[in-house]
Amino acid sequence: MPFSATWHTLLDELDKLEEGAELIAPLSHDRFRITDVQEYRVVVQFSTTEETRPLQHDQFETLYQRIQDMDGEFDLSLLPSDTDPYPAVLSLHPRFEIDEDAGVITEVDAATGTQLVDGDPETTASERTEPEEVDVYSDTLLLVDALERHDVTDLSQLETPALVNLYTLLSDVQRDANDFRRDVADVLLNRLHHDQPVHGQYGSVQRTARRNRSLKDDADVLAVLEDAGVERERVMSVDREKVDEALDVTGLSEAAVYDVDKSEYVRKAEVDEEVKASRLQGLKDRLAASDEAETDELREEIEELEDRIDELTSFNTGREMQG
Repeated sequence: MPFSATWHTLLDELDKLEEGAELIAPLSHDRFRITDVQEYRVVVQFSTTEETRPLQHDQFETLYQRIQDMDGEFDLSLLPSDTDPYPAVLSLHPRFEIDEDAGVITEVDAATGTQLVDGDPETTASERTEPEEVDVYSDTLLLVDALERHDVTDLSQLETPALVNLYTLLSDVQRDANDFRRDVADVLLNRLHHDQPVHGQYGSVQRTARRNRSLKDDADVLAVLEDAGVERERVMSVDREKVDEALDVTGLSEAAVYDVDKSEYVRKAEVDEEVKASRLQGLKDRLAASDEAETDELREEIEELEDRIDELTSFNTGREMQG
């Protein structure tokens, strides 16, 4: 099917959209609205920044052609970051669908789902659920509570128990975050391609590789090096593990073979999980009991912060094409 037929079907679908309907970009998850539909372009406006951007007919055709070239399934991570809205708009066509889990846009025979945001956007944005069995969430909540209850701008002024609490929670959050980060990385790895950064709202990630080396069997290594004219003594070194074994069976002191220096540090000795659980439940109960005014005020503060972040990180690609 020529793209002209696909394009006019898409324009018909756009004309049917309800006023104010929002779409969500599949990679950045930016929300935007269709503000104007013209013969050779579609104008969108982003909900958070109110930036207006024209999406050109030629770019839609390029995306369409790339989907065709890839046998009906195109990897969205291959798109430039500023073209994120194009697949979202194209998904309004009955034969194109985005699979965010797989990170692809596909062409299918039957009618498909779209990137339209369901329901009232304000209600959708404010609905939050507590993740289950995610340790970093609980420990982070406790850490935020501790940071809010103490003035941490001058740590030297804090009482020792407060410092102990902060250190313990920071240690727990660091451990939990590293574990969870590895879990996220395992899933991301299958969705990334070399030299193709994938962008989110707060940053971008890229697949990379590192070389890990381990020596082959000692006898094999020595034989190869000797054949190449390298004397055995040049590559032989003292084995620390064997030195420690020798110290255990001789009268030599550690200082005879080691240069020893001593440094002191703080180590977490134990964690009172019962106290943490009790405090955490209290925080959850307090949050659940927050009155509507406090909730609205918090939501407004969050939205203002997100707006400031967007202003600092957003791009104006395509702005010069308006008019």
